[in-house]
Amino acid sequence: MSAVVEFTPVVQRPVDPPAAASAPAGSARAPRRANARLVAWAASPRPWLALAGFGLALAFWYLAVEVWRLPRFAEMPGPTAVFREMFARDPVFGLSVYTPEYYLHILASLRRVGVAFALATAIGVPVGLLLGWSTAFREYVFPLFEMLRPIPILAWVPLAILMFSGNETPVVFLTFLASFFATALNTMLGVESLDESHVRAARCLGASPWQVFFHVVVPGALPHVFTGLQISIGVAWFSLVAGEMVSGEYGLGYVINTSYTMVRYPTIVIGMVTLGAVGYATSALVRLAGDRLMRWRDRELGLDGR
Repeated sequence: MSAVVEFTPVVQRPVDPPAAASAPAGSARAPRRANARLVAWAASPRPWLALAGFGLALAFWYLAVEVWRLPRFAEMPGPTAVFREMFARDPVFGLSVYTPEYYLHILASLRRVGVAFALATAIGVPVGLLLGWSTAFREYVFPLFEMLRPIPILAWVPLAILMFSGNETPVVFLTFLASFFATALNTMLGVESLDESHVRAARCLGASPWQVFFHVVVPGALPHVFTGLQISIGVAWFSLVAGEMVSGEYGLGYVINTSYTMVRYPTIVIGMVTLGAVGYATSALVRLAGDRLMRWRDRELGLDGR
């Protein structure tokens, strides 16, 4: 007896490519992750602790100046006078959030810091990478680097005025100088912190020195590079103030210096508060850019969902 074998026809249906199906899910996952982080931050005690810190500082300022009138705070403007001047439509000393000059000073400082920070990043990162990677380059450059780095920015002011003409270039140079040293030093430390086994493994697999440099050294140093950039943008702001105090016609440092010489004490505090707020915002932008560009490291360490 012969067995009868029946074959069931298989109907093939078109299947969408996985990339096309997963692309919308991946693109929609990023906003959800950002919203989840924002909700988690708002639900945590961190914002309340930050508000408590600001509240304690304002309370001490108010009590020390306007209530207790402590000897060391006798000449300082109180928070009431500063807030009244800062938000006045017709300010006594001519500078408030309602005057165009206020935003001209902010834009002038932002422009100088932006140019100096871009130059410091473009020059400082390659120099730091070479300092950490090349022994010969480090032997030539690092002694001079370490000799120039401790010199205060104010000590460079006479040379900056002599070397560069105009009012803008000396300020940008002084701002660039401090930012450059911070960027280069942190980048060099990032290269030195690399695990030597990664470099040896790449060489054993036949990678050339340039391939090791670009595919192992540079990605491995990026966390320190972005840490250095956050320090660099902060250093750029206080270097900018030093430069604007001696040169320049606009800027927040110029506001602080001229307000002191013309006895406009509330305007000094307005310039300081504005400088802190703008500096915090620029540092936060650098931090966000670093987090976005370093997502590959979070995925590698298993921290992508956190």
